[in-house]
Amino acid sequence: MNYIKRIGIDAYMILLLATVIAGIVLPATGVAAEGLRGVTFWAVSLLFFLYGAKLDPSAVKAGITNWRLQGMTFGATYVLFPLIGLLLATLCSPILGATVTMGLLFLSVLPSTVQSSIAFTSIAGGNVPAAICAASVSNLIGVILTPVLVTLLLHQGDGGVSLDAIGKIGVQILLPFIVGQVMRPLVGGFVQRHKLLTMIVDRGSIMLIIYSAFSAGTVSGLWSAIPVTTLMLLFAVVWLFLAVGMWSMIAFGKAAGMPDADRAVLFYCGSTKSLASGLPIATALFAPDLVGAIVLPLMIYHISQLLVCAFVSQRASRRAAAAPA
Repeated sequence: MNYIKRIGIDAYMILLLATVIAGIVLPATGVAAEGLRGVTFWAVSLLFFLYGAKLDPSAVKAGITNWRLQGMTFGATYVLFPLIGLLLATLCSPILGATVTMGLLFLSVLPSTVQSSIAFTSIAGGNVPAAICAASVSNLIGVILTPVLVTLLLHQGDGGVSLDAIGKIGVQILLPFIVGQVMRPLVGGFVQRHKLLTMIVDRGSIMLIIYSAFSAGTVSGLWSAIPVTTLMLLFAVVWLFLAVGMWSMIAFGKAAGMPDADRAVLFYCGSTKSLASGLPIATALFAPDLVGAIVLPLMIYHISQLLVCAFVSQRASRRAAAAPA
């Protein structure tokens, strides 16, 4: 089973990289690009409708009573990480350039992953109801809070984050989610029984957004403006960001005296960033020709966090299995 999970992660990352390469080598242009944006819009709307339809409010209630864990996870996602991102962006902006630095700041204010953080928490023997609550609440609030934090961090009253963009998020993401929650008594059972459907829509919409974003960047000549040295530095900065974030979660969990099950939730939900939520929000907030460069730090972070979390959760699982009863 663990081997299958590792293969699933590897296959997913290969698909992500292949989609990036396709957007750079064979970009969509003209009418095809316009059609792709339309299909992507509705795919994302369907994705968040399914998220709403499958989210069980009782699972959120079961985990929210652990207020200390939920508060620390929320604080890590929307306070600690934005501060770390702001510091790294300030230090590295002269070398990374304005657009990539904007992507680093955007990464710092995103919500945590949902499926991945819950799955890794489960493998590590963590508090799964609390993880469901933390990840779900993080993404619900992130739809509204992420654009606000982007505006504050980038100081952009008129520079790309507009009321129209925030309105697009409401129509494309928040409204379908609410409709999904309202219709959950009717369609929730069907969605839970057909989890493959949600996975296909999830992965499919991500691939569409990535291909569309990197295609637009190629057509605009954006990639030729990013030197190889800048790209190498970006990898180093993102890995440093991930290391500091994960180490902070471990340190805070120990300092707070949390049980191992809750520390697992803090680690996986507090240090991860959602590609599934981040990409749709980026397409709504930023110009199409800039989205590719802005989501580049998120792409690097996402792939790196999957590798690290898979390794850490497998070690925790083996350690728990070897421990005396």
